[in-house]
Amino acid sequence: MPRSEPLPRTVRLLLLARVVNRLGAFSLPFLTALISTGHGASLATAGLVSAAFGLATIPSRLAGGHLADRIGRRTTIVLGLCGCAAAQLAIAASASVTWAVAGAVLLGLAFELYEPPSQAIIGESVPEQHRVRAFSLFSAALAAGGMGAGLLAALLGRWDLRWLFVTDAATCLACALLIRLALPRDRPAPPEAVQDDTAVRPLRDRALLSVLATGTAYALINQQTVITLPLALARQGLPAADAGLLFTAAAATTVLAQPLIRLPWVTRLTTPVALALAHLLLAAGLTGYALARTLPALLGSAAVWSLGDLLVMGRVYALVTDLAPPGASGRYLAVFGTSWGIAATLAPVLGTQLLSHAGTTALWSAMAVFCLLLAALHLRVTPEPARAPRRRASRERRPDKPVAAPSPRR
Repeated sequence: MPRSEPLPRTVRLLLLARVVNRLGAFSLPFLTALISTGHGASLATAGLVSAAFGLATIPSRLAGGHLADRIGRRTTIVLGLCGCAAAQLAIAASASVTWAVAGAVLLGLAFELYEPPSQAIIGESVPEQHRVRAFSLFSAALAAGGMGAGLLAALLGRWDLRWLFVTDAATCLACALLIRLALPRDRPAPPEAVQDDTAVRPLRDRALLSVLATGTAYALINQQTVITLPLALARQGLPAADAGLLFTAAAATTVLAQPLIRLPWVTRLTTPVALALAHLLLAAGLTGYALARTLPALLGSAAVWSLGDLLVMGRVYALVTDLAPPGASGRYLAVFGTSWGIAATLAPVLGTQLLSHAGTTALWSAMAVFCLLLAALHLRVTPEPARAPRRRASRERRPDKPVAAPSPRR
C-alpha cells in the first residue's frame, strides 16, 4: 500500500485493539509448564492437556467464521475475548489438574472466535492489491504487542506462572472494551443471503484445501516454537521463562523487517515462490535452535525464524481472502484457520514425545527438514491469487443465483 494511502480507520482501530490484547497474550506457551510444574503432572500429561486445548480451537474457529458472517464482526470479536478472559482466570485459579484441564478446554472453545472476524475486517476493508501488506502490518501490530508480552512473561514467569494467565485475561477484557467502544457496529448478512448458504462450500474448494494442507503443516511447525520451546529450554538447563526473551526477539524482528515487504523484488515474487523462500528461512532458524546452546545464539535463530514467519503470514491470508467468494471471507478464513487448531492438537503430543525420547537437537532438526519439504511442495501445489478474481467475476455474471452480500466497507 503506498505511503500516501493510509489504512482505513476501522482497520487502524482494530490493530490498536489487538496490540492491547497481544500485550498479555503470553500465557499459552506456558500452559504445559504450569500443568507440569504447578500441578506436578508428567510431561506427557501436560502435552495431552495442551492437545485438548488445541482440539477445542477447531470448532471455535469455525464458529467464529459463522458468527462473523451472521451476527457481525464486532459482536463476535467481543464475545470471543470475554470468553477467553473467563477461561484464563479459571486456569489461574485451578487447584488441580482436573480444573486446569477444564479451563484449558474452555479457553480453546473461545480462543479462536475473534480471529476470523478480525481477518475478515482487514480483507474486506483493504483493496485486493494491498492485502499482502495489510496482513503483514496486522502481523507486525501483533508482534509490537508481543515485544512487551515477552518481557512481561520473562518477568512474571519467574515469580508465578499463574499471573501470566491473570494478566492475559485483563488484556482480553481491555481489548474487548476498546473494540466495543471504538469500532462501528457492522450489520450481518440479510436473511435472503443467509438462505443461499449452500452456495458457499469452502471444503469443496480444491484451491482452499491445498492451502489448508500446507498451512496445517506450517502451523504444526510454528506451534513447536511456541508450545514446546519453554520445555526445550528447560531441558537444556536454561530458565523456561527465557522463552519470553526469544518471543520478544522474534516480535522485534517482525516489526523492524516490515520495510522488506515493500522491496520491489519481494513484491514481484509469486505467492508460491514467496512461501517457498519463507520456509527456507524457517528451516535456517530451526537449524539454529538445534545447534545453539547459548541465549545469544538462540536469540539470533529466533530473528531468522521470524523473517520466514513474516513472509508466510502476509501472503497466505491475502491468498485465502482472494479465494473467497463475496460475503464468505469469514467462513473461508475460518476453515483455513482450523489449521492452527489441528496443529495445536498435534504439536504438544509430537513435541513432548520427541523431546522426551530424542532431545532438543532431534526436535528442531526434524522441524527444519519438514520446512525444506514444504518449500518444495509450495512450488508445486500452491495456487496463484490471480485465480480468485476470475472466479468471483464468473459468480457475479450469474444473476439467477444470488450470493451472500459482503459486509459494508467501513
